[in-house]
Amino acid sequence: MRALDRRLMLTTTLGGAVMAALPVHAQNAPADTEWPTYGGNLAYWRYAPFDQINADNFNKLEVAWTFKTSNFGPRPEFVLQCTPLLIKGRLYATVGTRRDVVCLDAATGEVIWVHKTIDEGSRSNHSPRRLSGRGVGYWTDGNAERIIYVTIGYQMCSLDAKTGRPDPDFGENGIVDLKKDDDQDLDLDTADIGLHTAPTIARNVVIIGAAHTAGNTPAVKDNAKGYVRGFDVKTGRRKWIFHTIPKKGEFGYDTWLKPGQAEAAGNTGDWNQIAADEELGLAYLGVEMPTGDQMGMYRWGNGLFGESIVAVDIETGERKWHYQMVHHGLWDYDVPCAAILCDIPHNGRVIKALCQPTKQAFLFVLDRETGKPIWPIPEVKVPKGDVPGEWYSPTQPHPSKPPAVDRQGVTEDDLIDFTPELRKKALELVSRYKLGPVYTAPIMAKTGGPYGVINLPGYIGGVNWPGGCYDPDTYTVYTYSQTNPLTIGSIIPNLDHIRGQFDYVHANPPPDVPGGYRPGDLTVDGLPLIKPPYGRITATNLADGTQTWQVAHGETPDNIRNNPALKGMKIPRTGMMGKIAPLATKSLVICGDPQMYTDETGRKGARLRAYDKKTGEEKGAVYMPAEQSGSPMTYMLNGKQYIVLAISGRGAEAQFIAFRLPG
Repeated sequence: MRALDRRLMLTTTLGGAVMAALPVHAQNAPADTEWPTYGGNLAYWRYAPFDQINADNFNKLEVAWTFKTSNFGPRPEFVLQCTPLLIKGRLYATVGTRRDVVCLDAATGEVIWVHKTIDEGSRSNHSPRRLSGRGVGYWTDGNAERIIYVTIGYQMCSLDAKTGRPDPDFGENGIVDLKKDDDQDLDLDTADIGLHTAPTIARNVVIIGAAHTAGNTPAVKDNAKGYVRGFDVKTGRRKWIFHTIPKKGEFGYDTWLKPGQAEAAGNTGDWNQIAADEELGLAYLGVEMPTGDQMGMYRWGNGLFGESIVAVDIETGERKWHYQMVHHGLWDYDVPCAAILCDIPHNGRVIKALCQPTKQAFLFVLDRETGKPIWPIPEVKVPKGDVPGEWYSPTQPHPSKPPAVDRQGVTEDDLIDFTPELRKKALELVSRYKLGPVYTAPIMAKTGGPYGVINLPGYIGGVNWPGGCYDPDTYTVYTYSQTNPLTIGSIIPNLDHIRGQFDYVHANPPPDVPGGYRPGDLTVDGLPLIKPPYGRITATNLADGTQTWQVAHGETPDNIRNNPALKGMKIPRTGMMGKIAPLATKSLVICGDPQMYTDETGRKGARLRAYDKKTGEEKGAVYMPAEQSGSPMTYMLNGKQYIVLAISGRGAEAQFIAFRLPG
């Protein structure tokens, strides 16, 4: 291991309190380790230098224990997205449809304590982000230990990590109401604001973002604003607030070109995880777009800080720099995940870098001290649309390095061609749409076509909320992405405002495009419109900005293998669409299937797969009763390496499943 990487592994430079692989005590046998943040460390490496589980024995993994969450909340949960934290042999996680918190024995999965979230009534029922959420934050000063999480109803709770009891010194009886003290008037029950991600805790500050209802056109133009705040970890007192839509007189206000539009707009929150560098004292916010995913006529201009990375002082919230990755977004290309912080060699020196995966499949690599690009990011002219009153940015940033991790834009060459008949049908389908490069702007739906724009990557990625992982030995980022085209820009008039306050709205899914056509079904005889792979893992070397390898990830789905149009054909493994993230170890990249399928024995399930991290060759796969739905983590405990991840979906009972080697 290089000296630089050893320093990063053994100090708090990037990892906050401890790294994922930092030994708790020194001994000859493998030391117990911890996983103290959602991404393993505050740099979001999702990495551990273990090799007890390796290419030679991966297929021998057995289930050490499972923990099912069906009895938490009034109904079973089928979407479990949490990544547990590991502290001193205990796992901490949010579970169930009421978002309770559990503490488990990491060796057996047995319950140590349960914190039942208070009944939030209509406040919870109106929340834009429900179910169990994605996890908790952890803090200690060496004596006190706290678990902090955000409820469905947007309240922050601090618990004693040893007992699960609320901290009486934090807020009011352990709770801070996040709909208060937010520099805006929010209805405590109905305001469209919440959060399902785990808090970031750095330098004794809890950093909390905001999320809103997911989708295209909200009912109102002036939705709640997604400000980001920092709170004292001991008391819950607000220390700072960052206005993601600047107020008059603040930096960035002049990027909203029409008077009053900055005040009227909403959203622009940070709904994903937040990376932090405690040594530099900076947190890196990933801000979504303002209100109206495909309509921007009410927000002329580039509209800071929409779709930007913003570096703020951890202790004061002061903006230090920003980089806008999409100007005046019309594609719902929110910043989907935490940035990955890494120190990389560049032009004979070491750069404190930041790598931001995106929905649009670009990796933006910046100097995390200054925000300046490591490689040139030219502004490239992009096609305009024809929506009345819309404002269009003439250019968008296109990184020159690294290469995009997935397909971008659509041409006829991208369409499926398994058979001449399928190819013919694909060409007929796309003749009703506008095709173009990435950032082709939305258009008005027209009788006879084009009905809209086929957008690739679609607004669910590319890369989505789980993000990627990073190997410090080889300076390599590993990302999972999906090739999933979606229709955008089927814009229709809404002058009577039946569908909300916007004069124009997206017509998908209502079947009211001119001519009665229902947009959005981009399949041919039940097959995806675009050539496979449909899901892939890409290894990108940040030392030189090149791709090392790329492989299809996941088995060929049942609906493709069993499609009558492909009967008798042998096609390469297609991979699967989904929203997942990989885990890196000393020799492997580990990732679960994002969908279930039927294997050769007739058994329905998914696989946890291991790839050689240098070549991408698959080295093993073990059965899981459901697909990966939360990001995997790993730890050493009592001389054994464990891999734990959340699985759920499609009627499969939500659970955590832990793997280890026999014996």
